[in-house]
Amino acid sequence: MKRRVLKFGGTSVASIDKIKAIAEYLKDRTARDEQLVVVVSAMGKTTDELLKTVSSITKTPKEQDLAVLLTTGEQQTISYLSIMLNDLDVAAKPLTGFQAGIETVGHHLKSKISKINTDYFEQLFEIHDVLIVAGFQGFNTDGEITTLGRGGSDTTAVALAAALESPCEIYTDVAGVYSTDPRIYPEARRLEEVSYEEMMEMSALGAGVLVTRSVEIAKNYNIPIYLGKTLSDERGTWVMARTEMLEKKAVTGVALDKDMIHVTLTYPQYDTVLLDNTFMYLEQEEINVDMISQITNNDGLQLSFTMKDTEETQIQKIFSKLQEVYPDLYVKIEDRFVKVSVIGSGMRDMTGVASKVFRTLIEANVPFYQVTTSEISISYVVDADNGEHAARLLCGRFDL
Repeated sequence: MKRRVLKFGGTSVASIDKIKAIAEYLKDRTARDEQLVVVVSAMGKTTDELLKTVSSITKTPKEQDLAVLLTTGEQQTISYLSIMLNDLDVAAKPLTGFQAGIETVGHHLKSKISKINTDYFEQLFEIHDVLIVAGFQGFNTDGEITTLGRGGSDTTAVALAAALESPCEIYTDVAGVYSTDPRIYPEARRLEEVSYEEMMEMSALGAGVLVTRSVEIAKNYNIPIYLGKTLSDERGTWVMARTEMLEKKAVTGVALDKDMIHVTLTYPQYDTVLLDNTFMYLEQEEINVDMISQITNNDGLQLSFTMKDTEETQIQKIFSKLQEVYPDLYVKIEDRFVKVSVIGSGMRDMTGVASKVFRTLIEANVPFYQVTTSEISISYVVDADNGEHAARLLCGRFDL
């Protein structure tokens, strides 16, 4: 029997009717002699609604309590889907993250998968055709429920595919990966294939199709990922090793990250202890920062960086701690900027890309404030008002 791991996102399972349609689709797949592991997210906006309810109770819930609550959304979905499949005479079984053997380490709300015990899967497949796993969740060494953070269901699906040595299919409300967001640039092209490296860069820089962690797992274990539109015959996108790709363009896509904040710390003197404490707290809270710049002169120290706006509450707590020790520390947090990035694995081998990007923005009078590069990307911080305009300009310049 062929074995596959499939994942359906929150919009795909947003209603009972949609779950029923997926159950019918899965029945057809099992009729083709397939054994399926199906990872699902919570229905629609369930997680947001749970968080909204919590915020009406307290602003400082314990992480352990919140993890227990948030995982109920996925458990609702696996139950509905399993009930429907069994009603269609398809042998199915729902599994929580704990039952699926997904062990994690780290913070309760953004844990990382340490290992997956697949022995139970092998036993279950002797009598079941479909195993439905709650995405986004696992358990730690203390036996406590944990969550995998933003996009955790993608991570669950790819990690299971790696553990079971199976291909992974991820279904959502868009037909694959596009050169940029079609809502911003309607002429955007769907990519038939994209490399792991490009997909990781696009995800990290705001593309929002897949979380970076899931692509990293796929790359490490050489698991091909198919991204497609739920219950559609429209062709999707394969994420694969660069060596397997037929065509390598200099620029594959443009990403626009609107969900970021720009942080600036100013202190009247250069203090290495302050810097060390800042980054120690950031590491302890598992906060990823990006586009770091430091200026040291006679006026003292200025440190700037960008980060996801979802971490703002945590960063405020860190600054409160620092200001207790450093009362002259000035902190400025701004949300009036966005990050626009050009990505392409072909940039390794081709020259002139950076020049074209700089000239395009300069000629269009789009000011930029910070620039960072990697081997396959160039990112610029620009005013929020110019973000979409800059993305469209760059798509046009590189014929995307």
